[in-house]
Amino acid sequence: MTKNTALVLFFVGFLFFAKAQEKFEVSELYNKQEVQIKMRDGILLHTTIYAPKDTSKAYPILLQRTPYSCRPYGEDKYRRSIGPSKTLMEEGYIIVYQDVRGRWMSEGVYDNMRAYIPNKKKKQTDEASDTYDTIDWLVKNVKNNNGNVGTWGISYPGHYAAISVLSGHPALKAASPQAPIGDFYFDDFHHNGAYLLSYWIATAVFGYMKEEPTASAWYSIPDIGTKDPYQFFMDIGPLSNLDEFYKEDNVFWQQLKNHPDYDEFWRKRGLIQYMKDVKPAVMTVGGLFDAEDLYGPFEIYKSLEKNSDNFNMMVFGPWSHGDWARLRKRQAVGNIYFGDDLSQYYQEEIEAKFFNHFLKNEGEMNLPEALVFNTGTKNWNEYSEWPPKQSKQKIFYLGEGQQLKETASVDTYQEFISDITKPVPFTENIKVTFTPRKYMTDDQRFAARRPDVLVYETEVFEQDMKLTGEILASLQVATTGTDADLIVKVIDVHPHDAENTEEMQDHLQMSNYHMMVRSEVIRGKYRNSFSQPEAFEPNTKTEVKLSLQDINHTFKKGHKLQIQVQSTWFPYIDRNPQTYVDNIFKAKPEDFKTQTHRVYNDSFIQFIEIIN
Repeated sequence: MTKNTALVLFFVGFLFFAKAQEKFEVSELYNKQEVQIKMRDGILLHTTIYAPKDTSKAYPILLQRTPYSCRPYGEDKYRRSIGPSKTLMEEGYIIVYQDVRGRWMSEGVYDNMRAYIPNKKKKQTDEASDTYDTIDWLVKNVKNNNGNVGTWGISYPGHYAAISVLSGHPALKAASPQAPIGDFYFDDFHHNGAYLLSYWIATAVFGYMKEEPTASAWYSIPDIGTKDPYQFFMDIGPLSNLDEFYKEDNVFWQQLKNHPDYDEFWRKRGLIQYMKDVKPAVMTVGGLFDAEDLYGPFEIYKSLEKNSDNFNMMVFGPWSHGDWARLRKRQAVGNIYFGDDLSQYYQEEIEAKFFNHFLKNEGEMNLPEALVFNTGTKNWNEYSEWPPKQSKQKIFYLGEGQQLKETASVDTYQEFISDITKPVPFTENIKVTFTPRKYMTDDQRFAARRPDVLVYETEVFEQDMKLTGEILASLQVATTGTDADLIVKVIDVHPHDAENTEEMQDHLQMSNYHMMVRSEVIRGKYRNSFSQPEAFEPNTKTEVKLSLQDINHTFKKGHKLQIQVQSTWFPYIDRNPQTYVDNIFKAKPEDFKTQTHRVYNDSFIQFIEIIN
């Protein structure tokens, strides 16, 4: 395995189990066994079982299915830690890991986000049926199990945990999808029709097929020859030039190129629409500053709440991707510190209680419907429903004079030149990384001071304002071109006397810090339909609606709320040519043109404000 491959696997997620914690030898308390479990179509899936050495009692089974390898391979080789947390590892569970179909030591052909088949016939398989067959084998063949099974996983393994609830196996009592992918057109590789260049390097991880079971990586990560991704992607030009790195043998790259719209290929791979009539208890976990999978956990929770009558709760903390699985004293994302021992609290008081209750029948189930961290006041909030009932709509118009106003101005506007050769960077950092994380709370002053970023803000708040739930942006825009991206950022402007955190970068100060609270993009041609794109009519006022993922944030007294609007966000997303093209992966250099964009002052941002 190359050094780059190992690095990407770390970012993708399979090392989340290697959490920073006290030294503990798994082999002291667990025996390890490796088996091949036969699926209904005859395919064998490599499965690793860690069973407590104490056989005086029965234990529930905790199963994680993963595309990232259940290594180390060999019954004499143990993981540093097993299970979702040190707490559950020490309490005693039968911990099981499985390489999913077509990955690593398992047989079969891998299918990225394999489509769920609601009404399977005979030997038809999907990830739900593979989960069913695995659970069925485990409860019948693993000694000292109590007949109860739970599933969990982070990121892609979180997706498999989510789809496990559709397996229908009666032994599955609880599932915890954590940062689960809900739909690859809105998580990870796309956001509302915009292609995420920041995930391009991971195409190697998902795109290459292997011919037989293997304990070694069968793919390699491309060497881009620089540590400056902004310049690399500017030099590359149109996405078609990236064919230099991924050829036709990269199946996922071909799928991305052949399906730029939200067509049937993507729709059938979505999971959220199938979250109906679910029986197992579900605890969905996410990070409010997760740059990878924020859409999935919110939408899976909401779909279950609407369409199922099971126990269904959600936990969202001030975490980036997978932070809740890491034990560290100070919880921070980028420059922003949120508190001490937040992941330990979650692991011991929330996660352990959830699994112990539903798998061991221990303790009362007194967890809240929604446990959500307030990223402004920096404390946990408990809600009996999400979003809370005691709320009202709060609308701010993008007004004249860079002001957020409560009344609209008609026919007035601000405009800016979107220079296609100088796109707005998404971060000041120069770093090659598969997934940008700290940028989710980054200081946005560098963007606010550019002429191609529109800024609107309130006066200094004289009292706290708590905003909770989904955000809707309704933009009235016009462009000299026939397409444009629109990026909306919600920002908490700190007072001038705000004190630095330990994590503060040397070149920044918390004084007047522009903390990004939430942000999102939409590719303008998808404003009415993600499956049927439409060109803009040049110089014509047009409405573009954009939903931003939920927040739970108090803008404190002495702070300001700021909205930024821009049309490039590079290289987090690819550059929109600003002229309409049917397929962005086939755009030509001559398609890319500098255009002027206009935002009218009757555009607005709609929040949900909590009423005290």
